[in-house]
Amino acid sequence: MVEFRNVSMGYDKGHDVLSDISFKLETGTMHFLTGPSGAGKTSLLKLMYLAHRPNRGEIMMFGQDVAKARREDLPKLRRRIGIVFQDFRLLDHMSAVENVALPLRIAGGKGPQINEHVEELLSWVGLDERMLANPSALSGGEKQRVAIARAVIRRPDILLADEPTGNVDPEMSERLMYLFVELNKLGTTIVIATHDNKLVEKIGAPRLHLEKGQLLHIQGSKKKFSDYEGPQ
Repeated sequence: MVEFRNVSMGYDKGHDVLSDISFKLETGTMHFLTGPSGAGKTSLLKLMYLAHRPNRGEIMMFGQDVAKARREDLPKLRRRIGIVFQDFRLLDHMSAVENVALPLRIAGGKGPQINEHVEELLSWVGLDERMLANPSALSGGEKQRVAIARAVIRRPDILLADEPTGNVDPEMSERLMYLFVELNKLGTTIVIATHDNKLVEKIGAPRLHLEKGQLLHIQGSKKKFSDYEGPQ
């Protein structure tokens, strides 16, 4: 699904933020992306959701070198990728329900089935009574849950999440991780950037670990993370 071949990336004319990165993610796998602040985690995710091109190297996704893809082809490729941003990027003039439904409507979906599906997902992440609220009326944790629901609603081929549990309590963190594990079982390839080492250990999926722009592969625990059943 994803392969980086000797990829380096920097901003403007500064030093490389990522240097000579190579790895391969098989279809339907789940990985954590870990490392200290400034290690390059967000930059690596930006390359994967096609927000930036590398300075050097090849990035293979969906069977093609996306680093060399034509600009007009990028929107079609991005529609196959779900993204949870650290800053949420919700549309302020839309309610929580409308924000989550937007990817389905862009894809041509219509009718009450969309709202039913969206409302069920928002209820599952604990937003039963906040569905009609606009982002300005939501707390940081509530916005985070809306952003996650929007990212997973279409069951994307790839889900990229940047600190998706950073604004919620431990119980909700585990509930959201259970959602990601279940989505992975349906075939979505998932990469989650996080500082929460306790959660990483509990879930047990393998890691990609960054240090100063260099990538180290750290295998997860031997337990089968797909057996994770959420908060007990």
